[in-house]
Amino acid sequence: MNLSANGCRRIREASVSSPGALVEPGAPLAPERLARYSRQLALPGFDEVAQRRLANARVLVIGAGGLGSATVPYLASAGVGTIGIVDTDVVELSNLHRQISHGVSDIGRSKLDSISDTVAGIDPSTVIIRHDVRVDSGNILDILADYDVLLDGSDNFPTRYLANDAAAITGKPLVWGAILQYHGQVGVAWAGQGPTYRDLFPTPPIPGTIPSCSEGGVLPSVCAVIGAIMGAETIKIITGIGQPLLGTVTTYDALTGRFRDIDFAADPESPPITELIDYEAFCGVATTATHDEEAEGDEVDARQLARILERGEPVQLIDIREPYERAIVTIEPSEFIPLGTLTRRIDEVRRDIPVVLYCHSGVRSARALAFLRDSGFDNVRHLAGGIDSYSATVEPALVRY
Repeated sequence: MNLSANGCRRIREASVSSPGALVEPGAPLAPERLARYSRQLALPGFDEVAQRRLANARVLVIGAGGLGSATVPYLASAGVGTIGIVDTDVVELSNLHRQISHGVSDIGRSKLDSISDTVAGIDPSTVIIRHDVRVDSGNILDILADYDVLLDGSDNFPTRYLANDAAAITGKPLVWGAILQYHGQVGVAWAGQGPTYRDLFPTPPIPGTIPSCSEGGVLPSVCAVIGAIMGAETIKIITGIGQPLLGTVTTYDALTGRFRDIDFAADPESPPITELIDYEAFCGVATTATHDEEAEGDEVDARQLARILERGEPVQLIDIREPYERAIVTIEPSEFIPLGTLTRRIDEVRRDIPVVLYCHSGVRSARALAFLRDSGFDNVRHLAGGIDSYSATVEPALVRY
């Protein structure tokens, strides 16, 4: 998210005091454990008590993708005793360039299983708790109740606001990160100790204005940088060393190699967060029709498109992705008009038969749909969820990326 837009509150010289250590120290460490952490114990201001706090800590991480994949191994290697991980995805080939906890042999496996094996290879004594669920307003408070710190490595705004509000309601610290293209952001939200994510971003961005990593791309090392900072912030919060990023968001630009800090403060006029809401509605994320329903208005779902193609119904299916994406996988028969060329190739879009647009996940095709509607095209829809949904729902043999 661009920090100069979307209602971001930028307030210089925000003052937030250090909250001290969050977790009580556990039992004394055995000699083998002391040897394992000897380089960490040698740090100024870090001692065995701090290490015992890590061993006694319980950290919940949302997402085993780009950020979770980078953060979780560092938490385990630093000595965090219990790590809960929330994820429902499986490893795909396109994950491997940035999700370093997974390898070629993990393709098709649950990311929870894969990252658990990675942690076991680092330290078998680390307890991994697998939450194979999609967190929502109905379950996140129960899950979070068993943990001290929440880390949000999700890739969507409904989950980011959900994580923030759940942490605020429970009074627990939230370490959040976000990545896109060559840029990353990271901060700490802790109601009662400092401002929260909502103080920085009071309102979510307009749907479709911020591309996902699958749409906009991401440099893998950005995941590593932001994930490492998230891990460091978690260690600081647990042990009480240093100054957490409360009231400050750190941004990283890989193209310049530079960091920038933006200070912000809590909005005194904002009402306290006391309940969870419908976050997809709050963020303007439309829910798609089930496969047994006929899509209305702007969308056609994957199964409906498959039926149209199987029946040989008149339709112009237009792929608006980039050439490299079409080289990976296509839905046939389809015509190829990349989004960037649509304005000058608009005459190739037919008016005499229904038109269906598709991209990777549905974001770009929604923008193309809006353009065509504004240009006077009425009989046009787009594929909800894009080719990613089609490959998962209709043709599993298609390559997912």
